[in-house]
Amino acid sequence: MERCGFTMKTTQKSKFVQALVALTALTALTVVAVAPSANAATKTIRCYKGTVVKKVTAVKPKCPAGYRTTKPVAKPVAKPTAKSTAATIAFSGTYTGKIGLLWGDSYVQATSVEGTGTGNVLGLTDLSGVGSAAPANQCDTFNGSGTLSGGGNTLKLTFDSTAKACAEDADAPTGITFTGNAVINGGTGKYAGATGTLKVTAGSFAIKSTVAGKSETDTFKMTISGNIITK
Repeated sequence: MERCGFTMKTTQKSKFVQALVALTALTALTVVAVAPSANAATKTIRCYKGTVVKKVTAVKPKCPAGYRTTKPVAKPVAKPTAKSTAATIAFSGTYTGKIGLLWGDSYVQATSVEGTGTGNVLGLTDLSGVGSAAPANQCDTFNGSGTLSGGGNTLKLTFDSTAKACAEDADAPTGITFTGNAVINGGTGKYAGATGTLKVTAGSFAIKSTVAGKSETDTFKMTISGNIITK
């Protein structure tokens, strides 16, 4: 019995040892299979969420929830559209004042023109200018330019080819009437870069002297109207 008992105890202990060795070996294999190698290569990726950038370093890096590996494309900022301030303004008025004249047998010069305007002249109450002509007939073209000013603003004008002056008589003294389109060539202040055309429909003055080559100063009057186009 003792032998038999000894044999049974020995057999049980042997089986227990074998089971323990097998379990230890299996655990070791599992650890080896699962544990990553200490020498495994890692890499770093960038993760983006709006303007936030995160770096993730791992063997198999993944972005956190809500992040992505693609950099968001910035949306172009729309530039505000400049508002146009262009406007068309009606202008009309009558100017009266003094005109300085020098004339001869083949020429007439308006050496100075100074006047004051009334009506819808938009604050441009002062007129100054010059002019000249080489008349071959009682009605002929003339050249002229001037400036309307007032309130810190100016408007520059030049008569175009429609400008015409007519003498009532062939010889002085005589009355002169004139008409034509005055083209706007910009200005200053709120009329900087202005364009448009103002039309002189009734202009007049008189030559009183009978002696050619003599300077004189006479009164003038003119009615002018049209549209000013501002920028």
